[in-house]
Formats: sequence, C-alpha cells, structure tokens
Amino acid sequence: MSGRPVPRPGGRSARVQEAVRTALRELEAEVGRSALTVPLVAARAGVTPSTVYRRWGDLQTLLSDAAVERLRPDAPPEDHGSLAADLRAWAEQFLEETAAPAGRSYLRDALLGDPEGGNAGRCSEYAAEQIRTLLDRAAGRGEAAPDAETVLDRVVAPLVYRVLFRPDGLDTAYAHRLVRDALED
Repeated sequence: MSGRPVPRPGGRSARVQEAVRTALRELEAEVGRSALTVPLVAARAGVTPSTVYRRWGDLQTLLSDAAVERLRPDAPPEDHGSLAADLRAWAEQFLEETAAPAGRSYLRDALLGDPEGGNAGRCSEYAAEQIRTLLDRAAGRGEAAPDAETVLDRVVAPLVYRVLFRPDGLDTAYAHRLVRDALED
C-alpha cells in the first residue's frame, strides 16, 4: 500500500471514505462514469473537493480505491464437502463476478489507479484469503491439497488474465479445467 494513513475504524476518516464511496456509486449510476468529477462526488458526499484530493489525489485513484472495495468478498466461500467441489464453486463465482462488465471494470480501475501496485496486492490478498479458507477446510477433512500459491498461479492468475485480455469464449468449463489441473499435480 502507498503511504496513505490507515483510518481508525469508525473514526471521521472512515465515515468520510464511506460517504465518498457511496456518493461515487450513486453518481456513477445516475449520471454515468464520463460525467464524474471530484467536485461532483465531493458535493454529493458532503465534503470539500480538497478532502477528496487530499485522500485520493485524483478521480482515477478514487475509482481505483472504490473498485478494490467492491472486489472484496462479502463472505467466506461456501463449503461443498470436498476441495474439488469447493474450488470449482469458488472459481465459478470468481469468474462470474469478474467477467461481468462491472467486474471487468473494477479490475481495470483497481489496476489503473495505483501504479505502485498496492491495490493489485489487496485484490490478490482477497483471493488468497478465500483460497486459504478452502485449503484449511480441506486439511481439516484430511484431504491432500496444493499450497495457496499453486492455486493462485494455476487458477486465479489465468482467470484474471483471460477476463482482462481474452474474455471471448471464457466459460465455467475453462474454470473447472484449471481447478482439475491444479489438483492433479
């Protein structure tokens, strides 16, 4: 992460960030992305534009930060009884969410607004946490499992690449094949 201060949970900074992110989502839906400006978002959020500029720097960085928050999973992955079933279901959901137009836009925004890579690292950690949950669950059932990095390299990375750069023909069969190949070694 860049040198930005970490907000105190529930503090003024957290409230301002939430108000700005909410304003951004609302305005994007109402006026469209091309009409968004920092002053417009700030006015909707009830803060000054300088508050937004001080925290985010520019509109692209704000869009990036909001995208990372939107990409954060809401809940741990579901338990389907086996590692293979868990990973297939997780990969399907991941693909469905990231391949949708909004998901693809969030991925691009997350990367574009943070050239230092902190947002990419946060997104990667979200996926890694989900994968580790599945692997820990499998270990608890006594199942053999690859390590998290292997799953990230063999399932998540190819899915993200395809979603961003070669989305045509991308389907659940591809995600299932990646999972099968990751578990066979």
